Amino acid sequence: QAQLVESGGGLVQAGGSLRLSCAASGRTFSNNYMGWFRQAPGKEREFVATVSGNGYSTNYADSVKGRFTCSRDNAKNTVYLQMNNLKPEDTAVYYCAVKTKSGSYSTATLYDYWGQGTQVTVSS
Repeated sequence: QAQLVESGGGLVQAGGSLRLSCAASGRTFSNNYMGWFRQAPGKEREFVATVSGNGYSTNYADSVKGRFTCSRDNAKNTVYLQMNNLKPEDTAVYYCAVKTKSGSYSTATLYDYWGQGTQVTVSS
């Protein structure tokens, strides 16, 4: 069965960095956009970043542009989210997913195979 597993979250002070990984198993998604979304307590799930199937095209939410970098290694069937200069407002559960439907890259309902999420907490 296809499965995505996020890892790399944790507690970090403001200004610090974390690298999240999303490992896929059971199926190869090299032809699909992979996306990162996050959900903070009491808030809607929001788009963070996407990377194209070949890894050469990326998109970012304005709130993370210049601080986060999304990439992938198709040989390892893994997508990454490098998060630098973290801010308290970045605190959320981060999820990765596979874009399986056509449409806007930032629309969560166009994605499937959601991982379990990994908690990122940024302290002041």
